[in-house]
Amino acid sequence: MSTTVFLAGATGALGSQLVPLLAGAGYRVFGTTRVKERAPALEAAGAQPVVLDIFDEAAVEAAVTRIRPEILIDMLTDLPKDLNPEAMPAARVRNARLWREGARILMNAARHAGTRRALAQSLAWHYAPGPEPHGEEDALGTTNPDRTSLEGVLALERAVLDTPPVEGIVLRYGLLYGPGTSSERPEGACPVHVEAAAHAALLAIGKGRPGAYNVVDDNAFASTEKARRELGWDPAFRRAG
Repeated sequence: MSTTVFLAGATGALGSQLVPLLAGAGYRVFGTTRVKERAPALEAAGAQPVVLDIFDEAAVEAAVTRIRPEILIDMLTDLPKDLNPEAMPAARVRNARLWREGARILMNAARHAGTRRALAQSLAWHYAPGPEPHGEEDALGTTNPDRTSLEGVLALERAVLDTPPVEGIVLRYGLLYGPGTSSERPEGACPVHVEAAAHAALLAIGKGRPGAYNVVDDNAFASTEKARRELGWDPAFRRAG
């Protein structure tokens, strides 16, 4: 019997890349969306759609209990696709709430359902000032000017890494570029191609110890040595075709 994966945020930039990778690798995929009109596209990509409000704790608990996934993946975000600067202040507040409350709700449901491993999307640019490139053991920054996002990241990582007996992995992604993102080309100090980012999640289902992994293109700010060594990840990965 194939392994069951519950993918929260299956229609986002990362989720939409991850669904066909999971389906192609033989996983039985259940993907969430807030919008029922997106369900046919999820089915076409290889996932069984679950229309769900992530803040409805009882509904999330019921869905995860019914599906009983071995693997839960949290790729939830609430940001404008073009990262419009005028819309970003309000979007950061919404996104931080999603990471703060949504991660807690999902992890509680995963623990109750007997889920073995959980993965979640975090950020690679919130390290505190110090020697670079940053490894995963470095502290996350408490002086970062984007305090709202930082607090969301800290809450999400606590929820994912500290919900025993579920094995928690956080993938600290750089700024996404490529299909379905705000840019076709790398931008910022630590970018990562969306297809390579999705591939890291696929690898982390069966590889790597619980903990954090930087998932970024080669850069001077954050090291990818751990992800390469433990996950067998390559930032040059692109989907065939």
